[in-house]
Amino acid sequence: MTRIRVEADQGRCVSTGMCALLAPELFDQSERDGTVRVRTPAPDDGRRAAAVEAAARCPAGAIRISGG
Repeated sequence: MTRIRVEADQGRCVSTGMCALLAPELFDQSERDGTVRVRTPAPDDGRRAAAVEAAARCPAGAIRISGG
C-alpha cells in the first residue's frame, strides 16, 4: 500500500487543536498562534486511520490527505 501524504493549510486553520488531540504523533500546534503543524507528513499505514479521522474532524477543513 502506498503511504498517504498529510498537508495542512495554516491559513484555514482556526486553532482548535482537534488534530493534535486526536493524533499527537502526527500533528502539533504552533506555540506562536496555535495553528496546525504537521509532524509526520508521510505516516505509515498504522497511522492512516488517525490521519483520516483528524482531517474529517477538522472544523476548518485545514487538513488534506492525498495518495494511498
